[in-house]
This record gives sequence, structure tokens and C-alpha cells, in this order.
Amino acid sequence: MTSLPARMNASIKFRKYHFALAILLFVVEVLIALYAHDRFIRPYAGDFLVVIFVYCTVRAFVDMPVLKTAILVLLFSYVVEVLQYFNLVGRLGLQNSALARTVLGSSFEWLDLLAYTLGAISVLYAEKYLAIRASKKPTSVTRQG
Repeated sequence: MTSLPARMNASIKFRKYHFALAILLFVVEVLIALYAHDRFIRPYAGDFLVVIFVYCTVRAFVDMPVLKTAILVLLFSYVVEVLQYFNLVGRLGLQNSALARTVLGSSFEWLDLLAYTLGAISVLYAEKYLAIRASKKPTSVTRQG
């Protein structure tokens, strides 16, 4: 049995911050799915947030660089949208499943790709901001007197 090259192996690392954000975003997404029946929040804000949710979920458990994770999540989102274009839910015979239609989506929309992209860009800016902020934190020095 051959193993993957070392650069392909992703290690497991639990990050409480990303996990907490993922849970919060999941709750927000469920609330949007249940109660937002409009033409902006549900279709576009939900898609914007779902990229951030998936990113936080991955980062909560997988130790990969920020940029690589964001790009992989964005590509995954694009693939799901393209599968909507090809009516994956219908082809799988799941058109009567509200869960399948909610999770996989049922209609292709060009603006969804923009919402996913803006979500990924927001993640990159947020991570950069947090990294800069963390690097500026003063280290605690104990005084001995």
C-alpha cells in the first residue's frame, strides 16, 4: 500500500474558535432556511454565509493553510452550483426531498457564484485581520521585584 506524498497529508487539529463560528453560522443558516422567504436574504446572504460556514467547519478540524482551505471551499461551492445547473437533485430522484433541495439546491443562479466568491474573500480578509491583530498582541512579561 502506498501513502500519499507528505505535502498531500492534512493533519487533524481542533480549533475551538472556528468550531464555535461554524455552530453559530449553522444556526443562522437554519433560521434563514426556516424563516427567510424573501428575494435577498435566503438566496444570496445564505449563499454568502454558507461558504463561511463550510470554511469554518473545515478549519475547525483540518490543519491546512488559510488560502488553500478558502480556495478548496470556494471550488466545492462552485461544483455544487454547477451540479444544480445539471439538476442533480432531479437526476437522483430527490426532487420531492425538502432536505436534498435545501442542502444541494435546486436551481442554478449566476449570482450565487458571486455570493460564494464574496464569502471566500471575506474569509480571507477576516483571517488576515485576525493574524495581524494576533501578531500585535503584547506578550505578558512577569516582573520580579
